[in-house]
Amino acid sequence: MDNRIRLAITHGDINGVGYEVILKTFSDARMFDTCTPILYGSTKVASYHKNLLAHHQDMNFTALRNASEAVDRKFNVVNLTSEEVKIDVGKSTEIAGALSRQALNMACNDLKNGLVDVLVTAPINKKNIQAPDFDFPGHTEYLSHQFGCNSLMMMVCDRIRIGIVTNHLALKDVPTTLTHNLLYDKLMLMNESLKRDFGVPMPKIAVLALDPHAGDNGVIGTFDDEVIKPLIQEVQGKGVLAYGPYPSDGFFGSSEFNKFDGVLALYHDQGLIPFKLMSFTEGVNYTAGLPYVRTSPAHGTAYDIAGKDKASEQSFRSAVRLACDILRNRKEYDILTENPLK
Repeated sequence: MDNRIRLAITHGDINGVGYEVILKTFSDARMFDTCTPILYGSTKVASYHKNLLAHHQDMNFTALRNASEAVDRKFNVVNLTSEEVKIDVGKSTEIAGALSRQALNMACNDLKNGLVDVLVTAPINKKNIQAPDFDFPGHTEYLSHQFGCNSLMMMVCDRIRIGIVTNHLALKDVPTTLTHNLLYDKLMLMNESLKRDFGVPMPKIAVLALDPHAGDNGVIGTFDDEVIKPLIQEVQGKGVLAYGPYPSDGFFGSSEFNKFDGVLALYHDQGLIPFKLMSFTEGVNYTAGLPYVRTSPAHGTAYDIAGKDKASEQSFRSAVRLACDILRNRKEYDILTENPLK
């Protein structure tokens, strides 16, 4: 192995578009210039999906017993099972969920043990992956638990970075979940991530409002005046360049977001709808705050087009590149801040 980044990839749901976008991404030999891919999956499943693609028949797989055996400029596969796996393209199955869990668990263990450098996850089915040892609504919550830390789901593309405070939470539970402490932690986490992971020395962060028109001076609601505004004043006193609260309709409609390095949305759809309108095919889901770098494509399993050679690999390719970029940024930031002036 040389200085190429050891890139762990979990295969996600074997019946979705995960294998398709992975194989399409690494059919381009230039992707091997900066990273060594290590797929936690199955050579047999990979071969099955490869045969469904029209223009990627010449790709070969290097089977491994463990990630330490990975070979540069090869597409490495750590086989999760030696048995035949039943593939039902476009359907949710129990075996697909079990293999999703197995890939995640093994990749996380290898991250902790230093066998791989970064993690890129292909889409899972949040229903079939559930089990006694996996009671999480998504990757973000699972990884936070695995590594014992707070995290922030951040959606990233060339135009914007949007952090989501409450992740995958039912809308009815959002207001009672948005405590001062939670908002403070997420805002500070985003500020630190923008500096360390994205190389922004003095990030400007916009905080979105909960109520329409930010409560309209109490006519509609008081949350933004009573919680968000004091929070922003508090963090400004600590040197964080946070502003708001901004009503999301006008904020995105007027392109106000272009003035900021990051945007903190309070709930899932508040951030994800404008993000996917801007970058549905190329956006990346990044988990800020983890001790390791993890990205994923911003789309799901896409059962409706699975196995039809219709899925775009742009988002997955962007996830690979962003993971490598963030790892380099972190190393550079840590060197630069190693011995700060007192």
